[in-house]
Amino acid sequence: NEEQLTEGGQEVFDDGNLGGSSIWSEVFSFEILHRCERAALVKTEAEITYDDPSGKKTDLLVTIQSTPIGVSVTRAFAWPPEDPYTVEQATTLLTDKLSDIPLSSDNVSNADEWSKQILHILAYTPDHATTIEDVWNTLDASVKGDTIVIVSATEGDDAFMY
Repeated sequence: NEEQLTEGGQEVFDDGNLGGSSIWSEVFSFEILHRCERAALVKTEAEITYDDPSGKKTDLLVTIQSTPIGVSVTRAFAWPPEDPYTVEQATTLLTDKLSDIPLSSDNVSNADEWSKQILHILAYTPDHATTIEDVWNTLDASVKGDTIVIVSATEGDDAFMY
């Protein structure tokens, strides 16, 4: 329900994203970060400036305790939804997304530079989240980098996000 969004969540929704069907996952990511970490929205995906406009990008720029943080949002989901989320699927998701983080951090303009990035994974069920955590624990430190990974399991009437 859009009336329940924070001002920042409403801005993320209104600004849209640069393609794909991930707008609701970006809205929910901001709402979670705002309500749990007191994040403030600085810029949405289309507002962040980059040295190479066709290079890797990040979904949100927020501040947490006055520190600029880039936020990349992804979803742990597979089709059909009732099937288990596999180690292979989680490994691919994590390695792909974690490899994009330093690329977008290197690409962001000095004006919008962040000090750290969060990879926020919205998991379709708690079991999906557990698989992500299990794979995370097996990854080499060189793959993890210095990215903060947050996994939020969604349940209920959430199919619209995936």
